[in-house]
Amino acid sequence: MAVNKIHREFYQVDIDSGWETPKGYPAGIKQKILSGTLDMANRQGGHTRLLKFEPGTYTTVPFEHDYWEEVFVIEGDLWVGNDGPTGGERFGQYTYCVRPPHVPHGPFRSEEGCLLMEQHYYDPQ
Repeated sequence: MAVNKIHREFYQVDIDSGWETPKGYPAGIKQKILSGTLDMANRQGGHTRLLKFEPGTYTTVPFEHDYWEEVFVIEGDLWVGNDGPTGGERFGQYTYCVRPPHVPHGPFRSEEGCLLMEQHYYDPQ
């Protein structure tokens, strides 16, 4: 099954509401799904989301998942490979990564806060 998304032409995104903390994430990280559905139980589909870190938010352990991930830093700072609230390598505005399934990554932190655009998707069956 391919990634299913509804066709929508340009529209204004309400950047102030509709944010939620993803399951298992710290309270200072919130997502807003823009399109699609990532069905992890059946390992199919995909979505595009905005992810934001409030200033000073951090994760504490590396993790991996079974789907592709693309991340684009729109604004702010994202630190990778930190030891909690310090350390790591800083990435700023207009940086990008793409990683295949099962690649360990993180932990992450942000000093100023950041806004990311992410795509998560499974290979078509």
